[in-house]
Parts: sequence; structure tokens; C-alpha cells
Amino acid sequence: MTVDEQAWGRVLVLHARIEQELAKALQRRHGLGLSEYRALGKLVEGPRGGLRMQELADAIGLNQSSVSRMCARLEDAGLTIRDLCEDDRRGVYSVITDAGRKRYAETEPTYCSVLRTALDKAASDPALAAAVSAVRGA
Repeated sequence: MTVDEQAWGRVLVLHARIEQELAKALQRRHGLGLSEYRALGKLVEGPRGGLRMQELADAIGLNQSSVSRMCARLEDAGLTIRDLCEDDRRGVYSVITDAGRKRYAETEPTYCSVLRTALDKAASDPALAAAVSAVRGA
């Protein structure tokens, strides 16, 4: 195995551990999935609180079908609404609601805390310490 393969393997292990911790915490404490949390975050940052579905898919790394299902769940929960693009009626936007902004604001501290704790824990593992340092830019 090459040095690059070994390094990439450590990054993948780090990623999997961190994602698992984040997903468990967000679901347990807030009833929100990790992709849903990330989607709300991208919508909060988006112009006028919305993004075209394809832009949202690209921003959070999901395919169009997965994003459509996720947005349906967010809409059912009252956290987003769908809106048609004014310029192109075929374009569909996902737009965050006030309830979605509130939910994101309530959830963000959990995400940040769990991320910091999970990275700290991984940094104590000699096999992952360099990967954590690279992620943190140290």
C-alpha cells in the first residue's frame, strides 16, 4: 500500500467516525438528520434563504433524488417550502422558513460541540492525529 493510500485511508476512517457521531447526536437531541441539518445551513446562507434544488444537491453532496426526498421531509416538518423560480418555471427552489431558521439555530451549537469533541478524541489516536491536524489546518 502506498503512502497516499494509507493517508487517504486514515482520512476516510476519520470522516466515518465524525459523521457517525454527528448523525447520532443530531438525531437523538434534535430529531434532525445530518443531511437535513446541512441543508438548513446552506439555505440559511443562500440568497433570500433559498437555493435551487440542484444547487442544494451540489452543496451538500447528495443526488437530486435524495435531495427531493429530504426536502419533502423538511417541508412536512414546516422547516422549508418549495418555490418556483421566477425566471424559469421549471426551476424549483427550497426556501427556509422562520421555523427552519430557528431549528438550525437551536441545532448548530450541538453540531459544533460534537464536532469539536469528536475531533479532539480522534486527535488522541496516533493513527488519526495527522489527519485531524490537516483538517484543523494546524
